[in-house]
Amino acid sequence: MSVIFYNIFLWLFKVTTYIASAFNTKAKKWVQGRKDIFKHLKNAISADDKTIWFHCASLGEFEQGRPVIEKLKKQYKDHKILLTFFSPSGYEVQKNYNGADWVFYLPLDGTQNAKKFLEIVHPELVIFVKYEFWFYYLKKIKYRNIPLLLISALFRKDMSFFKWYGKLQRKMLSRFNHLFVQTHESKKLVDELGLSDICSFAGDTRYDRVIAIASTSEKIPVIEKFIGNSKSIIAGSTWPEDELVLQKAFTTIGNPSLKMIIAPHEINESHLISIKELYPESILFSELTKETELISNCSILIIDNIGMLSSLYQYATITYIGGGLTSNGVHNVLEAAVYGKPVLFGLYYHKYVEAVELVKAGGGLPFNDERKNGLMLKELIEALLINQDEYELRSNAAKEFVQKNKGATEIIVDYIQEKRLLTS
Repeated sequence: MSVIFYNIFLWLFKVTTYIASAFNTKAKKWVQGRKDIFKHLKNAISADDKTIWFHCASLGEFEQGRPVIEKLKKQYKDHKILLTFFSPSGYEVQKNYNGADWVFYLPLDGTQNAKKFLEIVHPELVIFVKYEFWFYYLKKIKYRNIPLLLISALFRKDMSFFKWYGKLQRKMLSRFNHLFVQTHESKKLVDELGLSDICSFAGDTRYDRVIAIASTSEKIPVIEKFIGNSKSIIAGSTWPEDELVLQKAFTTIGNPSLKMIIAPHEINESHLISIKELYPESILFSELTKETELISNCSILIIDNIGMLSSLYQYATITYIGGGLTSNGVHNVLEAAVYGKPVLFGLYYHKYVEAVELVKAGGGLPFNDERKNGLMLKELIEALLINQDEYELRSNAAKEFVQKNKGATEIIVDYIQEKRLLTS
């Protein structure tokens, strides 16, 4: 891609987003969130502030950047953290995140926008998380000699960096002071571009994040009371396809003492209604907390709030992660694996390194549901419930997998300290 085509892309993106904002909620938030953005930035950030700027595309990248944000926040107390998002799905969820001093949308890339943004923010260190390669921002950062890092980066052979037409993308990569990659395969690909001097394997900071979450997870008394002494399946980030196959498997198992908790990916009213229709005997978490006597009469609980899922997995006998039954792919398997529980999901997981490696380690169990009857899922669940040796093997494999991959945050922060990229 040449700079000319890149500028055309930016123009087309802006025009189509503004048009879409008339009828698309996400596009509307994208546009409204950037209204008077430079005025808001200027009012928030003073010339005397020592700023560390983190940029994330969306919520997933934020979770990867979060351990580093919080580590630097503790170690460099006289610096302030600016967190920017490109997508509303990240900003809207984390706009009140207290680990950052300011949370904003990132203005769309462009010569003037990048120049104005950096003049106001004047960062001492810039950290981009995983993705997001904005030509003009990277160019202006480089010209200003501001240290620039890319963390938890993941590269594949089919990406434009490694194609004949990827000259501009390769140039953007070369502007980073250092690239911390998730996998050895990514390191090899970057080395082939002649950038081995600025690239090193660090791993994925999400392992550090889920370990931190698990170590500080609070108890949820109403969940403990709901499960009691029963064995339980906890299904997180589910979509309609997941909820259907779970219903078929759970019904076929027919174990009256088995409990199931479903935390859907989306909790809008229409989705919750459809789940209730699929599970007519279920109860919503909001209802359960109001009428705790319903606990003994129900075996299926639907979580109708956001923010509880990562702590829920501690109560599982078996975990299920949604998304793997469609080409969009499975959601975060690490949040469940960290508690040392077998992790079940559909066959669409191969584009997620952590899911692939979890399967190889023995803690992840993918299943095929081509016949739409939930039979294979049922068999997996029953095998784990009946065979204690198999269950313990899978559980230990899941926990050990997460533990052995921790440490990326320390590697990144150590680099910042050793290179004296920040002074306190």
